[in-house]
Amino acid sequence: MSPDPRLSINQATIKRADLATALRVSAQAGIQAIGLWREPVQEVGLAAAARMVADSGLRVTTHCRAGFFTMPEGAARRAALDDNRRAIDETAALAAAGAPGSTAVLVLVAGGLPEGSRDLAGARERVRDAIGELVPDAGAAGVTLAIEPLHPMYATDRCVVSTLGQALDIAADFDSAAVGVALDAFHVFWDPDVIAQIARAGRAGRIATYQVCDWKTPLPADVLLSRHYPGDGVIDVAALTRAVIQTGYDRDIEVEIFNEDVWATDPLEAVLRTARGFGAAVSPYLSP
Repeated sequence: MSPDPRLSINQATIKRADLATALRVSAQAGIQAIGLWREPVQEVGLAAAARMVADSGLRVTTHCRAGFFTMPEGAARRAALDDNRRAIDETAALAAAGAPGSTAVLVLVAGGLPEGSRDLAGARERVRDAIGELVPDAGAAGVTLAIEPLHPMYATDRCVVSTLGQALDIAADFDSAAVGVALDAFHVFWDPDVIAQIARAGRAGRIATYQVCDWKTPLPADVLLSRHYPGDGVIDVAALTRAVIQTGYDRDIEVEIFNEDVWATDPLEAVLRTARGFGAAVSPYLSP
């Protein structure tokens, strides 16, 4: 059975594969789209990466990741913003190299609390300010900045934006073509308000990308590596997917998995296993 044509393999799912391998095994498995990460792209250089993407015939769905700009004003914040501008340029170039239907979406992970701080609200305001500085660059490049809320267990060290509602509150200050949200089932499934917030995101035209994987306990010691294949855990992927599709979302859907066992699997087998899980847990719910 062929993989669902809307399935995109986020490169994190096969993290140990270099860019050439990731592109090759995705195409070999019949996948039509891929979400890229900055580190493998930078290993080969942007120009070479763009050529490789073009040769692969795959659509590009996202570029991961930028952000990490919660620190107070100073040299470190200026450096972070400059790095985000480079990421915007990368995103535009890679999307342009991808097959028709590629989307220029740069995923933003806000960053955690600065050292010694307990001020989550203040850190979120600095996220809003940073995005405001980047919007002109994103607009000029035709790139959408996608704010990704992360599960609250990451609030202090990785992302002070914890709910879809918080992400939408920040995005609301900016044009929807420039700023949207990255809606990741792993991070938002627990939120009792998530279905209403998905509808809100849809009304505002803010869903830049939809990502799925699964959650099950016990969590590993490193909770960053606690994602599983769709259908292998407790997330109601069906309900979330129905809600997203009901907004009119018609783009590709990424599977993004951080899991040592998945990373240790042969990349082609991991992609094929991902496609099977997607076909069972997501595909049945893609019709409005």
